[in-house]
Amino acid sequence: MIEFNNVSKSFWTGKTRKIILDRASFRVEIGNSLGILAPNGTGKTTIINMMAGLEQADEGRITRTSRISFPLGFMGGIVNKHTATENARYIARLYSLDPDYVESFCRWLTNINEYFDMPVGTYSSGMRSRFSFSLMLALEFDIYLIDEGMPATTDVEFNRKAGQVLRQRLANATVVVVSHQPATLEKFCRSAAVLRNGQLYMFETLEEAKQLYDYQTQG
Repeated sequence: MIEFNNVSKSFWTGKTRKIILDRASFRVEIGNSLGILAPNGTGKTTIINMMAGLEQADEGRITRTSRISFPLGFMGGIVNKHTATENARYIARLYSLDPDYVESFCRWLTNINEYFDMPVGTYSSGMRSRFSFSLMLALEFDIYLIDEGMPATTDVEFNRKAGQVLRQRLANATVVVVSHQPATLEKFCRSAAVLRNGQLYMFETLEEAKQLYDYQTQG
């Protein structure tokens, strides 16, 4: 479970204070995947980072009682000067997993051959996305956090393999996905919420959430 209790979060832009959440309270239950609809620039990534513990609330309390993934595409734990091999084995030790398994899994999924033994800082953006996503899938979590869906890659074979593994993971896990596109949420969630003026409006169905979101974005 992830629970936000009267959580507030804002940023000073230099001219005004941008409110992300204003005393927001909601809960993500295991077994009930949630999609969050919000236009670009309204704080989707900030909320997903708060769920992961990467950013702190200004006020209120965030409770986590499950194994929660780092956000899809998050590169904060990866050291650019180290190879994918070194990074994979280090992350494995952080999560008390078998380094040999995590390394071999990431090698298989990324399929970047000799680049796996080169510094991550030399990778293209697509290779970096494939490696970070493979790391997330190598670690099994109760709740997976996804910001805007699959990583940006044109590698068809990677997309096929990663999608298959993700479906297997989600068969026994919960997902929270944030996006500005309702179609992205349809792949993962039945219930959804809309971020509006610092509040998350929760709905039982994605269709109900889309009605408010369409009104908000068109108004």
